[in-house]
Amino acid sequence: MADTLTVDAEEIRAAITDHPKMRARDLADKLNISEAQLVAATCGKSATRIDPHPDRVIWAAQILGEVMTLTRNDSCVHEKIGVYDNYHSGAHASMVLTEEIDLRIFPAHWKHAFMVETPTDAGTRRSLQVFDAAGDAVHKIFLRDSSNGIAWDDLRQDLKLSDQSSEQTVGPRALKEAAKSDPGKVEILRKEWKRMTDTHQFLRLTSKLKMNRLGAYRIAGAPFVRAIAPTAVNAALKQLAVDGTEVMIFVGNRGCIQIHQGPIGTLKEMGPWQNVLDPGFNLHLRLDHIAEVWAVDKPTQRGAAVSLEAFDAEGGLIFQMFGVGKEGRDSRPAWRALVASLPDLALEGVQ
Repeated sequence: MADTLTVDAEEIRAAITDHPKMRARDLADKLNISEAQLVAATCGKSATRIDPHPDRVIWAAQILGEVMTLTRNDSCVHEKIGVYDNYHSGAHASMVLTEEIDLRIFPAHWKHAFMVETPTDAGTRRSLQVFDAAGDAVHKIFLRDSSNGIAWDDLRQDLKLSDQSSEQTVGPRALKEAAKSDPGKVEILRKEWKRMTDTHQFLRLTSKLKMNRLGAYRIAGAPFVRAIAPTAVNAALKQLAVDGTEVMIFVGNRGCIQIHQGPIGTLKEMGPWQNVLDPGFNLHLRLDHIAEVWAVDKPTQRGAAVSLEAFDAEGGLIFQMFGVGKEGRDSRPAWRALVASLPDLALEGVQ
């Protein structure tokens, strides 16, 4: 996709007509445009440009009742069914906190949004779709048969912008940040790591030391991190499906992080994709995109937080997985045992 591009909307609509079964993201890639440009081309027909601010989009989502919510990156798609509620607005970060829908939202990246009506063999599929400045999808909300479809038209009028242009100019796609380390500060990193009382302190620590997450993992060493064979991710998912250990699975992008809490049950591998296909939760993971995996141990006031974290070849975070530590549902001991059983990767392979 070009850094800044305005594409003829009529040409895009013709491509949509010619490829009615193709997923929007795949068609956008085929046309060398962003997904936001693809959707914008149908404004005035099947899409309506709306206010993209999370306060407005999540307000609408709460009215719609039960929906399917989707957040993805290049390597993983995370889908949950539930009801939006318990929204906490913030200038830099917002949250949705329910048992089914658990989101961390970063409003600065919610730049374009649309209400979309897509014709399918099963009828019209309605969705709210949010995109960043490059036109990449940040978050999507799909109505279900049980949703409050009666409210749809009123919400569209409330959120509708005066600009209903069918063309969308986008900016450059931000590059993923490669691993950033400073071996000269490794002793400071290790000392401060030991003193952490909350996992959220970790990124503040790496920022202070002018490193990033992956860079810190590469130099920290035991007992803080252990390099895991990338193939072990699939083995871990299969073991979770067998033993029912509850986990928290974080998948996100610059604008949104979506979290699943609970067990995983049904796995179905299709080509390079491993798929979790459970009632209320689906996960679609590109196993062949996983280049590095780390088992990470961070101290907290409630004990060690052990995570399994996967990165792509460019250093982008694909997912994080933790054991659930809720009172009466503490799966952390079983999770720690599972992570400890995963095979090492020789550290020389990731220096």
